[in-house]
Amino acid sequence: MAHRLFRFSLGVALLIALNTTGAAQHLPTKRMLTLETAKRMAVAAEAEAAKNSWLIAVAVVDDGGNLLLFHRMDDAKLIAIDIAARKAKTAVFFQGETKALEEEVTKGGRTALLPIDGFMPLQGGFPIIVDGKVIGGIGVSGVSGDQDAQCASAGLKALVKPRSL
Repeated sequence: MAHRLFRFSLGVALLIALNTTGAAQHLPTKRMLTLETAKRMAVAAEAEAAKNSWLIAVAVVDDGGNLLLFHRMDDAKLIAIDIAARKAKTAVFFQGETKALEEEVTKGGRTALLPIDGFMPLQGGFPIIVDGKVIGGIGVSGVSGDQDAQCASAGLKALVKPRSL
C-alpha cells in the first residue's frame, strides 16, 4: 500500500513538474538589476564626485522604484538622502531623466505634477535601461543639478563597463 502511494505521489510530482516547465517556456525573460551592479554604479558616481571635491548621496532602485542600494558620502547634506532616493524612483516611474521633468514643471508650467507622491523633478535622476526596458533607476543629490547629473551619468557608465579582475 505504501509503495503504491509513493509511486502515485511520484507520478503526480513528475506530471506537475513537466506542466510547470512547459508553462515557464511561455513566460518572458526579465533582466534584473543586481546588488553587485548597483554597488559598482554607486562607487563610480562617488568617484566622480570625489574627483571634483563634491559630497553626494546616491540611490539605486529596482524596476518597481524600491530602494536597492543607498550611499551617502561623509558630510553630504542630509536633505540629499531623500532627494537622491526620490530622483531615482521618479526616473523609473516616468521612464526618463528627471531633468526633462524639471523643465516640464519650470518652463512648461506643469505644476499639477508636483503633488504626485515621491515625485522629484530635479536634474540628477536617470532610468537604467537594458534592451529597451527600464530595470531600475539611479539618483544623485548633494550639489547642483548639473553636477548631480554628471555623477549619476558616471554611475550609469559603470553598468556597461566590463568588470575588472
